[in-house]
Amino acid sequence: MANVNEELFERTPIPKAVRKLMIPTIIGSLVVVLYSIADTLFVGMLNDEIQSAAVSLAAPAMLAFNAVNNLFGVGSSSMMSRALGAKDADTVTKSASFGFYGSVISGALMSVLCFAFLEPLMVVLGTVSETMDATRAYMMWAVVFGAVPSILNVVLAYLVRSEGASLHASIGTMSGCFLNIILDPIFILPQGLNMGAAGAGLATFISNCFACGYFFVLLAVKRSKTNIKLSPKYFRPNKKIVFGVCGVGIPASIQNLLNVTGMTVLNNFIKAYGAAAVAAVGIAQKVYMVPLQIALGGTQGIMPLVGYSYSAKKSDRFKECILFVARLMLPAITVIAVGCFIFAEPLIGIFIKKPDVVSYGGLFLRGFVFCLPFMLLDFLAVGVFQSVGMGKKSLVFAILRKIVLEIPAIVLLDMIFHAEGITYAGAVAESILAVLGVVLLRRIVADMEGSSIPPNGLQK
Repeated sequence: MANVNEELFERTPIPKAVRKLMIPTIIGSLVVVLYSIADTLFVGMLNDEIQSAAVSLAAPAMLAFNAVNNLFGVGSSSMMSRALGAKDADTVTKSASFGFYGSVISGALMSVLCFAFLEPLMVVLGTVSETMDATRAYMMWAVVFGAVPSILNVVLAYLVRSEGASLHASIGTMSGCFLNIILDPIFILPQGLNMGAAGAGLATFISNCFACGYFFVLLAVKRSKTNIKLSPKYFRPNKKIVFGVCGVGIPASIQNLLNVTGMTVLNNFIKAYGAAAVAAVGIAQKVYMVPLQIALGGTQGIMPLVGYSYSAKKSDRFKECILFVARLMLPAITVIAVGCFIFAEPLIGIFIKKPDVVSYGGLFLRGFVFCLPFMLLDFLAVGVFQSVGMGKKSLVFAILRKIVLEIPAIVLLDMIFHAEGITYAGAVAESILAVLGVVLLRRIVADMEGSSIPPNGLQK
Protein backbone atom coordinates (compact mmCIF):
# COMPACT_ATOMS: atom_id res chain seq x y z
CA MET A 1 0.00 0.00 0.00
CA ALA A 2 1.24 3.46 -0.88
CA ASN A 3 2.14 5.70 2.02
CA VAL A 4 -1.05 7.22 3.45
CA ASN A 5 -1.49 9.28 6.58
CA GLU A 6 -1.85 6.46 9.14
CA GLU A 7 -0.48 8.73 11.87
CA LEU A 8 -3.41 11.07 11.32
CA PHE A 9 -6.02 8.33 11.15
CA GLU A 10 -4.80 6.12 13.99
CA ARG A 11 -2.75 8.03 16.55
CA THR A 12 -3.28 11.80 16.29
CA PRO A 13 -5.58 13.07 19.10
CA ILE A 14 -9.11 13.52 17.78
CA PRO A 15 -9.31 17.33 18.26
CA LYS A 16 -6.09 17.81 16.29
CA ALA A 17 -7.02 15.23 13.63
CA VAL A 18 -10.48 16.75 13.16
CA ARG A 19 -9.08 20.27 12.84
CA LYS A 20 -6.50 19.10 10.30
CA LEU A 21 -9.20 17.50 8.15
CA MET A 22 -12.00 19.96 8.79
CA ILE A 23 -10.39 23.38 8.48
CA PRO A 24 -9.04 22.98 4.92
CA THR A 25 -12.35 21.45 3.87
CA ILE A 26 -14.35 24.35 5.31
CA ILE A 27 -11.99 26.88 3.73
CA GLY A 28 -12.22 25.10 0.40
CA SER A 29 -16.02 25.01 0.64
CA LEU A 30 -16.15 28.71 1.49
CA VAL A 31 -13.97 29.61 -1.45
CA VAL A 32 -16.28 27.60 -3.72
CA VAL A 33 -19.17 29.66 -2.36
CA LEU A 34 -17.11 32.81 -2.79
CA TYR A 35 -16.68 32.26 -6.50
CA SER A 36 -20.37 31.39 -6.80
CA ILE A 37 -21.17 34.62 -4.97
CA ALA A 38 -18.73 36.43 -7.25
CA ASP A 39 -20.88 35.45 -10.24
CA THR A 40 -23.94 36.85 -8.49
CA LEU A 41 -22.09 39.95 -7.27
CA PHE A 42 -20.61 40.96 -10.61
CA VAL A 43 -23.79 40.16 -12.54
CA GLY A 44 -25.69 42.15 -9.88
CA MET A 45 -23.41 45.13 -10.57
CA LEU A 46 -25.12 45.37 -13.97
CA ASN A 47 -28.26 46.24 -11.94
CA ASP A 48 -30.26 44.18 -14.42
CA GLU A 49 -32.71 41.80 -12.74
CA ILE A 50 -32.98 39.75 -15.95
CA GLN A 51 -29.25 38.93 -15.90
CA SER A 52 -29.39 38.18 -12.16
CA ALA A 53 -32.46 35.99 -12.63
CA ALA A 54 -30.63 34.00 -15.35
CA VAL A 55 -27.89 32.95 -12.90
CA SER A 56 -30.55 32.08 -10.29
CA LEU A 57 -32.62 30.02 -12.70
CA ALA A 58 -29.60 28.00 -13.84
CA ALA A 59 -28.69 27.09 -10.24
CA PRO A 60 -30.73 23.85 -10.14
CA ALA A 61 -28.98 22.61 -13.29
CA MET A 62 -25.61 23.33 -11.67
CA LEU A 63 -26.78 21.50 -8.55
CA ALA A 64 -27.60 18.50 -10.72
CA PHE A 65 -23.85 18.07 -11.15
CA ASN A 66 -23.76 17.28 -7.45
CA ALA A 67 -25.73 14.11 -8.16
CA VAL A 68 -22.74 12.83 -10.14
CA ASN A 69 -20.28 14.34 -7.64
CA ASN A 70 -21.94 12.39 -4.86
CA LEU A 71 -22.30 9.19 -6.82
CA PHE A 72 -18.62 8.96 -7.68
CA GLY A 73 -17.07 11.38 -5.18
CA VAL A 74 -18.86 10.45 -1.96
CA GLY A 75 -19.28 6.82 -3.01
CA SER A 76 -15.66 6.25 -4.03
CA SER A 77 -14.13 8.20 -1.15
CA SER A 78 -16.26 6.30 1.38
CA MET A 79 -15.16 3.00 -0.15
CA MET A 80 -11.53 4.16 -0.17
CA SER A 81 -11.55 5.27 3.48
CA ARG A 82 -13.05 1.99 4.64
CA ALA A 83 -10.59 0.03 2.52
CA LEU A 84 -7.69 2.05 3.96
CA GLY A 85 -8.85 1.12 7.46
CA ALA A 86 -8.90 -2.52 6.40
CA LYS A 87 -5.40 -2.23 4.76
CA ASP A 88 -6.84 -3.22 1.36
CA ALA A 89 -4.76 -1.24 -1.16
CA ASP A 90 -6.22 -2.96 -4.23
CA THR A 91 -9.75 -1.85 -3.33
CA VAL A 92 -8.52 1.70 -2.70
CA THR A 93 -6.98 1.97 -6.17
CA LYS A 94 -9.88 0.35 -8.01
CA SER A 95 -12.42 2.50 -6.16
CA ALA A 96 -10.52 5.67 -7.10
CA SER A 97 -10.29 4.62 -10.74
CA PHE A 98 -13.98 3.76 -10.87
CA GLY A 99 -14.83 7.18 -9.40
CA PHE A 100 -12.62 9.03 -11.87
CA TYR A 101 -13.75 7.35 -15.08
CA GLY A 102 -17.36 7.15 -13.95
CA SER A 103 -17.42 10.92 -13.42
CA VAL A 104 -15.85 11.64 -16.83
CA ILE A 105 -18.33 9.42 -18.67
CA SER A 106 -21.32 10.75 -16.74
CA GLY A 107 -20.26 14.38 -17.20
CA ALA A 108 -19.94 13.91 -20.96
CA LEU A 109 -23.37 12.30 -21.08
CA MET A 110 -24.89 15.20 -19.13
CA SER A 111 -23.34 17.69 -21.57
CA VAL A 112 -24.89 15.93 -24.55
CA LEU A 113 -28.31 15.65 -22.93
CA CYS A 114 -28.34 19.26 -21.75
CA PHE A 115 -27.41 20.47 -25.23
CA ALA A 116 -30.08 18.32 -26.88
CA PHE A 117 -32.85 19.35 -24.48
CA LEU A 118 -31.74 22.83 -23.44
CA GLU A 119 -34.98 24.64 -24.36
CA PRO A 120 -37.38 22.34 -22.48
CA LEU A 121 -34.92 22.16 -19.58
CA MET A 122 -35.00 25.94 -19.20
CA VAL A 123 -38.80 25.89 -19.14
CA VAL A 124 -38.76 23.26 -16.38
CA LEU A 125 -36.31 25.43 -14.40
CA GLY A 126 -38.84 28.26 -14.39
CA THR A 127 -37.50 30.41 -17.23
CA VAL A 128 -39.99 32.76 -18.92
CA SER A 129 -39.68 34.66 -22.17
CA GLU A 130 -37.93 37.68 -20.67
CA THR A 131 -35.21 35.58 -18.97
CA MET A 132 -34.81 32.93 -21.71
CA ASP A 133 -31.92 34.43 -23.70
CA ALA A 134 -29.76 35.32 -20.70
CA THR A 135 -30.34 31.93 -19.07
CA ARG A 136 -29.46 30.12 -22.30
CA ALA A 137 -26.22 32.09 -22.68
CA TYR A 138 -25.14 31.30 -19.11
CA MET A 139 -26.04 27.60 -19.32
CA MET A 140 -24.21 27.00 -22.58
CA TRP A 141 -20.87 27.73 -20.90
CA ALA A 142 -21.52 26.64 -17.33
CA VAL A 143 -23.65 23.55 -17.99
CA VAL A 144 -23.27 22.30 -21.57
CA PHE A 145 -19.52 22.87 -21.96
CA GLY A 146 -18.79 22.91 -18.24
CA ALA A 147 -20.26 19.62 -17.03
CA VAL A 148 -17.12 17.45 -17.24
CA PRO A 149 -14.60 19.85 -15.63
CA SER A 150 -17.13 20.97 -13.02
CA ILE A 151 -17.84 17.39 -11.94
CA LEU A 152 -14.28 16.13 -12.24
CA ASN A 153 -12.90 18.98 -10.15
CA VAL A 154 -15.10 17.98 -7.18
CA VAL A 155 -14.64 14.23 -7.55
CA LEU A 156 -10.85 14.52 -7.64
CA ALA A 157 -10.99 16.59 -4.45
CA TYR A 158 -12.99 13.82 -2.77
CA LEU A 159 -10.51 11.16 -3.87
CA VAL A 160 -7.49 13.13 -2.65
CA ARG A 161 -9.19 13.96 0.66
CA SER A 162 -9.99 10.30 1.33
CA GLU A 163 -6.27 9.61 1.86
CA GLY A 164 -6.04 12.38 4.42
CA ALA A 165 -4.68 15.04 2.05
CA SER A 166 -7.41 17.53 2.96
CA LEU A 167 -5.15 20.54 2.40
CA HIS A 168 -4.24 19.52 -1.16
CA ALA A 169 -7.90 18.81 -1.94
CA SER A 170 -8.83 22.31 -0.81
CA ILE A 171 -5.95 23.99 -2.63
CA GLY A 172 -7.01 22.30 -5.87
CA THR A 173 -10.57 23.51 -5.48
CA MET A 174 -9.49 26.99 -4.39
CA SER A 175 -7.11 27.44 -7.32
CA GLY A 176 -10.02 27.34 -9.74
CA CYS A 177 -12.17 29.52 -7.52
CA PHE A 178 -9.62 32.32 -7.30
CA LEU A 179 -9.16 32.25 -11.07
CA ASN A 180 -12.94 32.52 -11.47
CA ILE A 181 -13.03 35.60 -9.24
CA ILE A 182 -10.30 37.21 -11.37
CA LEU A 183 -12.06 36.40 -14.64
CA ASP A 184 -15.59 37.40 -13.62
CA PRO A 185 -15.23 41.20 -13.89
CA ILE A 186 -13.25 40.83 -17.10
CA PHE A 187 -15.96 38.79 -18.81
CA ILE A 188 -19.13 40.20 -17.17
CA LEU A 189 -18.81 43.98 -16.78
CA PRO A 190 -19.09 46.70 -19.45
CA GLN A 191 -15.53 47.79 -18.64
CA GLY A 192 -14.39 44.34 -19.81
CA LEU A 193 -15.97 42.07 -22.44
CA ASN A 194 -19.52 43.03 -21.35
CA MET A 195 -20.84 39.46 -21.70
CA GLY A 196 -23.22 39.64 -18.73
CA ALA A 197 -24.48 36.29 -17.45
CA ALA A 198 -22.75 34.50 -20.33
CA GLY A 199 -19.42 35.85 -19.07
CA ALA A 200 -20.11 34.38 -15.64
CA GLY A 201 -20.66 30.99 -17.25
CA LEU A 202 -17.45 31.25 -19.31
CA ALA A 203 -15.41 32.20 -16.23
CA THR A 204 -16.82 29.19 -14.37
CA PHE A 205 -15.91 26.84 -17.23
CA ILE A 206 -12.31 28.06 -17.49
CA SER A 207 -11.74 27.99 -13.73
CA ASN A 208 -12.97 24.40 -13.38
CA CYS A 209 -10.64 23.30 -16.18
CA PHE A 210 -7.76 24.95 -14.32
CA ALA A 211 -8.64 23.18 -11.05
CA CYS A 212 -8.70 19.81 -12.80
CA GLY A 213 -5.22 20.57 -14.13
CA TYR A 214 -3.98 21.14 -10.58
CA PHE A 215 -5.16 17.70 -9.48
CA PHE A 216 -3.62 16.00 -12.51
CA VAL A 217 -0.26 17.58 -11.73
CA LEU A 218 -0.57 16.72 -8.02
CA LEU A 219 -1.30 13.04 -8.68
CA ALA A 220 1.52 12.84 -11.21
CA VAL A 221 4.00 14.27 -8.68
CA LYS A 222 2.74 12.00 -5.87
CA ARG A 223 2.33 8.87 -7.99
CA SER A 224 4.61 6.77 -5.76
CA LYS A 225 2.91 7.99 -2.56
CA THR A 226 -0.74 7.62 -3.47
CA ASN A 227 -3.14 4.79 -4.20
CA ILE A 228 -5.03 7.01 -6.67
CA LYS A 229 -4.06 5.86 -10.15
CA LEU A 230 -5.72 7.43 -13.20
CA SER A 231 -4.27 5.09 -15.84
CA PRO A 232 -7.02 3.22 -17.75
CA LYS A 233 -5.42 -0.10 -16.79
CA TYR A 234 -6.74 0.34 -13.24
CA PHE A 235 -10.31 0.85 -14.43
CA ARG A 236 -11.38 -2.72 -13.77
CA PRO A 237 -14.59 -2.46 -11.77
CA ASN A 238 -15.87 -5.66 -10.20
CA LYS A 239 -18.98 -6.48 -8.21
CA LYS A 240 -17.38 -5.52 -4.90
CA ILE A 241 -16.25 -2.11 -6.18
CA VAL A 242 -19.44 -1.25 -8.03
CA PHE A 243 -21.73 -2.28 -5.18
CA GLY A 244 -19.48 -0.69 -2.56
CA VAL A 245 -19.30 2.67 -4.36
CA CYS A 246 -22.88 2.74 -5.58
CA GLY A 247 -24.29 1.51 -2.26
CA VAL A 248 -23.25 4.86 -0.80
CA GLY A 249 -23.04 6.96 -3.96
CA ILE A 250 -26.49 6.29 -5.41
CA PRO A 251 -28.37 7.34 -2.25
CA ALA A 252 -26.12 10.42 -2.04
CA SER A 253 -26.81 11.12 -5.71
CA ILE A 254 -30.55 10.75 -5.25
CA GLN A 255 -30.29 13.10 -2.29
CA ASN A 256 -28.86 15.81 -4.54
CA LEU A 257 -31.37 15.17 -7.31
CA LEU A 258 -34.09 15.66 -4.73
CA ASN A 259 -32.37 18.89 -3.69
CA VAL A 260 -32.57 20.02 -7.32
CA THR A 261 -36.22 19.02 -7.41
CA GLY A 262 -36.88 21.01 -4.25
CA MET A 263 -35.11 24.09 -5.63
CA THR A 264 -36.98 23.78 -8.92
CA VAL A 265 -40.30 23.55 -7.10
CA LEU A 266 -39.34 26.60 -5.01
CA ASN A 267 -38.33 28.60 -8.12
CA ASN A 268 -41.62 27.77 -9.82
CA PHE A 269 -43.58 28.99 -6.81
CA ILE A 270 -41.37 32.09 -6.50
CA LYS A 271 -41.74 33.09 -10.17
CA ALA A 272 -45.41 33.85 -9.52
CA TYR A 273 -44.17 36.92 -7.62
CA GLY A 274 -42.19 38.27 -10.60
CA ALA A 275 -38.60 38.60 -11.85
CA ALA A 276 -37.58 40.64 -8.79
CA ALA A 277 -38.54 37.75 -6.51
CA VAL A 278 -36.69 35.23 -8.71
CA ALA A 279 -33.55 37.37 -8.64
CA ALA A 280 -33.94 37.83 -4.87
CA VAL A 281 -34.25 34.15 -4.07
CA GLY A 282 -31.13 33.42 -6.09
CA ILE A 283 -29.15 36.08 -4.22
CA ALA A 284 -30.54 34.88 -0.86
CA GLN A 285 -29.48 31.34 -1.72
CA LYS A 286 -25.96 32.52 -2.49
CA VAL A 287 -25.67 34.33 0.86
CA TYR A 288 -27.17 31.31 2.62
CA MET A 289 -24.59 29.07 0.97
CA VAL A 290 -21.83 30.60 3.12
CA PRO A 291 -23.04 29.21 6.48
CA LEU A 292 -24.41 26.16 4.69
CA GLN A 293 -20.96 25.30 3.32
CA ILE A 294 -19.38 25.85 6.73
CA ALA A 295 -21.77 23.23 8.11
CA LEU A 296 -21.26 20.93 5.14
CA GLY A 297 -17.47 21.32 5.10
CA GLY A 298 -17.24 20.67 8.82
CA THR A 299 -19.26 17.46 8.61
CA GLN A 300 -17.80 16.19 5.32
CA GLY A 301 -14.23 16.98 6.29
CA ILE A 302 -14.24 14.26 8.95
CA MET A 303 -15.67 11.56 6.66
CA PRO A 304 -12.27 9.91 5.95
CA LEU A 305 -11.53 9.67 9.68
CA VAL A 306 -15.02 8.35 10.51
CA GLY A 307 -14.91 5.72 7.76
CA TYR A 308 -11.37 4.66 8.64
CA SER A 309 -12.17 4.38 12.38
CA TYR A 310 -15.32 2.40 11.68
CA SER A 311 -13.57 -0.09 9.40
CA ALA A 312 -10.57 -0.38 11.74
CA LYS A 313 -13.00 -1.03 14.65
CA LYS A 314 -11.74 1.92 16.68
CA SER A 315 -15.02 2.71 18.44
CA ASP A 316 -13.51 5.25 20.87
CA ARG A 317 -12.08 7.41 18.06
CA PHE A 318 -15.29 7.01 16.06
CA LYS A 319 -17.48 8.26 18.91
CA GLU A 320 -15.10 11.02 20.03
CA CYS A 321 -14.86 12.38 16.48
CA ILE A 322 -18.64 12.74 16.11
CA LEU A 323 -19.10 14.34 19.54
CA PHE A 324 -16.22 16.77 19.04
CA VAL A 325 -17.63 18.01 15.74
CA ALA A 326 -21.12 18.46 17.18
CA ARG A 327 -19.87 20.40 20.20
CA LEU A 328 -17.62 22.59 18.07
CA MET A 329 -19.89 23.31 15.11
CA LEU A 330 -23.38 23.64 16.59
CA PRO A 331 -22.74 26.84 18.62
CA ALA A 332 -20.73 28.38 15.77
CA ILE A 333 -23.39 27.78 13.13
CA THR A 334 -26.12 29.06 15.45
CA VAL A 335 -24.29 32.36 15.96
CA ILE A 336 -23.82 32.75 12.20
CA ALA A 337 -27.50 32.02 11.58
CA VAL A 338 -28.58 34.67 14.10
CA GLY A 339 -26.28 37.23 12.44
CA CYS A 340 -27.69 36.50 8.98
CA PHE A 341 -31.25 36.69 10.31
CA ILE A 342 -30.67 40.12 11.87
CA PHE A 343 -28.74 41.64 8.95
CA ALA A 344 -30.64 39.99 6.09
CA GLU A 345 -31.45 43.12 4.02
CA PRO A 346 -27.95 44.64 4.26
CA LEU A 347 -26.46 41.33 3.13
CA ILE A 348 -28.77 41.20 0.10
CA GLY A 349 -28.03 44.87 -0.59
CA ILE A 350 -24.37 44.04 -1.15
CA PHE A 351 -25.33 42.31 -4.39
CA ILE A 352 -28.03 44.51 -5.87
CA LYS A 353 -29.51 47.92 -5.06
CA LYS A 354 -33.07 47.54 -6.36
CA PRO A 355 -35.38 48.02 -3.33
CA ASP A 356 -37.93 45.38 -4.36
CA VAL A 357 -35.21 42.74 -4.82
CA VAL A 358 -33.62 43.65 -1.48
CA SER A 359 -36.98 43.46 0.28
CA TYR A 360 -37.80 40.03 -1.13
CA GLY A 361 -34.23 38.84 -0.51
CA GLY A 362 -34.38 39.74 3.18
CA LEU A 363 -37.57 37.74 3.61
CA PHE A 364 -36.13 34.74 1.81
CA LEU A 365 -32.76 34.78 3.59
CA ARG A 366 -34.39 34.76 7.03
CA GLY A 367 -36.36 31.68 6.06
CA PHE A 368 -33.27 29.89 4.76
CA VAL A 369 -30.98 30.53 7.75
CA PHE A 370 -33.62 29.65 10.36
CA CYS A 371 -32.99 25.95 9.68
CA LEU A 372 -29.17 26.00 9.95
CA PRO A 373 -28.66 24.59 13.48
CA PHE A 374 -31.01 21.72 12.68
CA MET A 375 -29.36 21.19 9.31
CA LEU A 376 -25.94 20.82 10.93
CA LEU A 377 -27.13 17.82 12.93
CA ASP A 378 -28.80 16.41 9.82
CA PHE A 379 -25.56 16.82 7.82
CA LEU A 380 -23.54 15.17 10.58
CA ALA A 381 -25.84 12.15 10.68
CA VAL A 382 -25.91 11.75 6.89
CA GLY A 383 -22.12 12.20 6.69
CA VAL A 384 -21.64 9.36 9.17
CA PHE A 385 -24.08 7.14 7.25
CA GLN A 386 -22.13 7.76 4.04
CA SER A 387 -18.75 7.25 5.72
CA VAL A 388 -19.59 3.82 7.11
CA GLY A 389 -21.47 2.48 4.10
CA MET A 390 -25.04 2.90 5.37
CA GLY A 391 -26.37 4.27 2.10
CA LYS A 392 -29.96 3.20 2.78
CA LYS A 393 -30.20 5.43 5.83
CA SER A 394 -28.95 8.49 3.92
CA LEU A 395 -31.47 7.73 1.14
CA VAL A 396 -34.32 7.57 3.66
CA PHE A 397 -33.25 10.95 5.02
CA ALA A 398 -33.18 12.44 1.52
CA ILE A 399 -36.70 11.20 0.74
CA LEU A 400 -38.02 12.42 4.07
CA ARG A 401 -36.35 15.81 3.64
CA LYS A 402 -37.69 16.73 0.22
CA ILE A 403 -40.61 14.51 -0.77
CA VAL A 404 -42.30 13.90 2.58
CA LEU A 405 -41.52 17.15 4.42
CA GLU A 406 -40.09 20.10 2.47
CA ILE A 407 -42.04 20.13 -0.80
CA PRO A 408 -45.44 19.72 0.92
CA ALA A 409 -44.36 22.46 3.34
CA ILE A 410 -43.56 24.77 0.38
CA VAL A 411 -47.08 24.28 -0.97
CA LEU A 412 -48.72 24.79 2.42
CA LEU A 413 -46.66 27.82 3.47
CA ASP A 414 -47.20 29.49 0.10
CA MET A 415 -50.96 29.08 0.53
CA ILE A 416 -50.94 30.48 4.07
CA PHE A 417 -48.11 33.03 4.20
CA HIS A 418 -47.28 33.60 0.50
CA ALA A 419 -43.75 34.94 -0.19
CA GLU A 420 -43.18 35.78 3.48
CA GLY A 421 -43.25 32.15 4.59
CA ILE A 422 -42.33 29.95 1.65
CA THR A 423 -38.61 29.64 2.43
CA TYR A 424 -39.28 28.39 5.98
CA ALA A 425 -40.15 25.00 4.46
CA GLY A 426 -36.56 23.84 4.99
CA ALA A 427 -36.79 24.53 8.70
CA VAL A 428 -39.86 22.31 8.96
CA ALA A 429 -37.97 19.40 7.40
CA GLU A 430 -34.62 19.90 9.12
CA SER A 431 -36.02 20.21 12.66
CA ILE A 432 -37.62 16.78 12.35
CA LEU A 433 -34.57 15.19 10.69
CA ALA A 434 -32.21 16.63 13.31
CA VAL A 435 -34.03 14.74 16.07
CA LEU A 436 -34.10 11.54 14.02
CA GLY A 437 -30.41 11.93 13.14
CA VAL A 438 -29.33 12.22 16.77
CA VAL A 439 -31.33 9.11 17.67
CA LEU A 440 -29.75 7.06 14.87
CA LEU A 441 -26.21 8.27 15.63
CA ARG A 442 -26.60 7.18 19.24
CA ARG A 443 -27.78 3.78 18.04
CA ILE A 444 -24.84 3.36 15.63
CA VAL A 445 -22.34 4.19 18.39
CA ALA A 446 -24.06 1.80 20.79
CA ASP A 447 -24.08 -1.00 18.19
CA MET A 448 -20.41 -0.41 17.39
CA GLU A 449 -19.43 -0.56 21.05
CA GLY A 450 -21.54 -3.65 21.70
CA SER A 451 -20.85 -5.83 18.68
CA SER A 452 -18.14 -6.62 16.12
CA ILE A 453 -18.14 -5.01 12.68
CA PRO A 454 -18.10 -7.23 9.56
CA PRO A 455 -14.70 -7.44 7.79
CA ASN A 456 -13.68 -4.18 6.10
CA GLY A 457 -16.80 -2.45 7.38
CA LEU A 458 -18.21 -2.74 3.84
CA GLN A 459 -21.81 -3.51 4.68
CA LYS A 460 -25.33 -2.22 4.36
